[in-house]
Amino acid sequence: MIGIHSAILVALVACGFMCLYRIGRGPSAPDRVMAIDILGTLIVAFTALLGLVTGHDWYLSIALAWALLSFIAAIALAKYLEGRAFDE
Repeated sequence: MIGIHSAILVALVACGFMCLYRIGRGPSAPDRVMAIDILGTLIVAFTALLGLVTGHDWYLSIALAWALLSFIAAIALAKYLEGRAFDE
């Protein structure tokens, strides 16, 4: 029987491949930006799961840093796609 951690890992990997497909084949730039943002969220979930399984708390620090960088990158890409400057 598959453990809950393994099932979550398989689901995260499947979602990751779906995001990579949307990044490569997205019909528009906003679709690709959303797929990149979701992929960042999946990476945060993967590192949090890795921290839970191994018991190392530094994985959670990596997840937190990645979440902050992913948020800032999503805002920057949204502003760029709108055609606005970063200081507005």
